[in-house]
Amino acid sequence: MDCVAEYAHPGTGERPAGAYVNAKITNLRDRRRAHRTFYSFGGQLLKTIVVEALSALRGGGQTYLRQLFENIPHEWAGKYRVVAILPLKLADQLTSGLPIEVLTPEFAARSLVHRVLWYWIKLPRLLKDLRADVLFCPGGTLPTRRLHNARSVVAHRNTLPFDVVERTRYPYGYLRAKFWLLRYVQGASFRDADLVIFVSEYGRFVVDHCISRRHGDSISIPHGLSDHFRRRRERSPEKIGEQDYVLYVSILDFYKAQLQVVSAWAKLRQRRTTHEKLVFVGPENSDYGQRVRDLILSLGLQDEVRIIGDVPHEALPSYYQNAKLNLFASSCENCPNILLEAMAGGRPVLCSSYPPMPEFAGDASTYFDPYDPDQLADLLERFLDDEALCERMGAAALTRSLRYQWSDTARKTWSALAELAG
Repeated sequence: MDCVAEYAHPGTGERPAGAYVNAKITNLRDRRRAHRTFYSFGGQLLKTIVVEALSALRGGGQTYLRQLFENIPHEWAGKYRVVAILPLKLADQLTSGLPIEVLTPEFAARSLVHRVLWYWIKLPRLLKDLRADVLFCPGGTLPTRRLHNARSVVAHRNTLPFDVVERTRYPYGYLRAKFWLLRYVQGASFRDADLVIFVSEYGRFVVDHCISRRHGDSISIPHGLSDHFRRRRERSPEKIGEQDYVLYVSILDFYKAQLQVVSAWAKLRQRRTTHEKLVFVGPENSDYGQRVRDLILSLGLQDEVRIIGDVPHEALPSYYQNAKLNLFASSCENCPNILLEAMAGGRPVLCSSYPPMPEFAGDASTYFDPYDPDQLADLLERFLDDEALCERMGAAALTRSLRYQWSDTARKTWSALAELAG
């Protein structure tokens, strides 16, 4: 067993004997050795919580895991152990210096087929060797039903597979087939798990509407928001300069309604002289992104609408805080992280009226139907010409964002897992 580092809990520096973190365990012999090394703490048996996160390949999932790991309760020392199963390339990034044992199975990393085989054959043996009390799957899929007395927990973080209307916005092809398959695979996981962690009440409603009666319990724990987004930045983003702009941060995709936002901007320009620019920030679905570019060109807006593309996550606060308005026009979300980030920018937010957006923004946002360009054009005209309204709604958005703290998310999540472990 290599890469073993002695445990020291952040904030205290304590190093109790018998507890170690960041251990790379890849075979049966090492698992048994890990069991002997980690299972006791000064002669006291530890409750074992296994976090299976081999699918944590995208930014949102990684942020969620990192925040959970950074906020493991200090009082857990000597009572609980957390074992994280992670891709090797993310192990240090997500767990470095934290009180966590790390497993990076090389076989599972070779391909999706290898990962499925590892789930079926290796994971049940691993849970038995670790004497796992809880298996937590934040990716939403329960990879095995052979748990050897461990209780199962899955998190619901993606509503799109369960929303038939939103799925059909995609043309027939890989993504539409993927969402259809996830609806059944994750639906079975939510039905069978001992606990489902939802990130919104709306997500719970959608899942319960789509699947038969769930076996276990459920809890709603929204995501948090880093204070990084609330620190003030005076300088405008270099890619935009000093011009006034209306900002929409999100992937260019079928359910994000950028086509309708561009149409609303064209209607706005017919009503008033608009010196502000419309700015899109984020990656893109190539097919939908091309449709947006084609519409911009056909409406003669190529000098008025800018598609900047993806920017580093740490640079986003400057974009939000210096925008005249922030838009969020998505029609399918579970926990709308970008909406929370925009609210923290302290500028007014014009937001899709589709759930769960009102659940998160409350009365601190002004809502519109994302598929009605006239509604958005009316709001744009109203806000861009009323600075007092912008200041009032911007302050309300910032205040509302304070409700969402990662420390609260982590505390509630670990508390639910500990209660299930017994």
